Amino acid sequence: MSTLVATRPRPAATGRAVRTVQDTVALTGRSLRHVLRSPDTIITTAVTPVALMLLFTYVLGGAISTGSSQSYIDYMLPGILLITIASSVAYTAYRLFLDLQDGIVERFRSMPVARPSVLWAHVLTSLAATLASLVVVVAVGLVMGFRTGASVGAWLAATGVLVLFTLALTWLAVLAGLSAKTVDGASAFSYPLIFLPFISSAFVPTDSMPGPVAWFAEHQPVTAVVDTLRALFAQEPVGGGIGVALAWILGVLVLAYVGAVRAYRRRVG
Repeated sequence: MSTLVATRPRPAATGRAVRTVQDTVALTGRSLRHVLRSPDTIITTAVTPVALMLLFTYVLGGAISTGSSQSYIDYMLPGILLITIASSVAYTAYRLFLDLQDGIVERFRSMPVARPSVLWAHVLTSLAATLASLVVVVAVGLVMGFRTGASVGAWLAATGVLVLFTLALTWLAVLAGLSAKTVDGASAFSYPLIFLPFISSAFVPTDSMPGPVAWFAEHQPVTAVVDTLRALFAQEPVGGGIGVALAWILGVLVLAYVGAVRAYRRRVG
């Protein structure tokens, strides 16, 4: 693949943006092949969320009052989806760190490969792998009793929120992969992200928590995203919650993107 990227002819009139897209497609294909050769990555990513669904639904769910008529798995699934995303993006930091350590990125620098395409290839690979893991988790949720009367529009809106959330966390993963000193440090950044839904409305209503914890849970980004997804799946009005959720997601996305681009320039500059 590296040879193909280096030697394919480029029309003289092709602009920088077109070259970046072409190189991104080629490098994304390379990364996706690595994922397809080890599908256990997707399976491993889905194991933890599925295990949590089993635990909370069949062991703890009966002791938790949500104050709503929803079944507990319907209430809980949005938070499980966010945990799936946090688990999945850890592999992005891991793969990027290995590419840097193995000298692959330096080899690309010696070729006529657009610099942004290296990062975008990892981001798009992460998005594809994460969406596959989300499909697996939703499928298991349906088997366990998850039900929704959401319309096509609501499903599209929920998918859009999940895609944006994935992109935001993926760029954080890129920043972690560029900044880490060890392979363990590259993937460990995701642990707080996986833990954050537990201090939110993902599993219990925030008004059941002690005062300071409830305040934090109500004002952190995961609660806004979880409440939005839950409302979309339940065909309930999302109100201003979706605006808060999108503001959090886009804010993290922009900051993570800017930080990752700057870290990349310092690392390869």
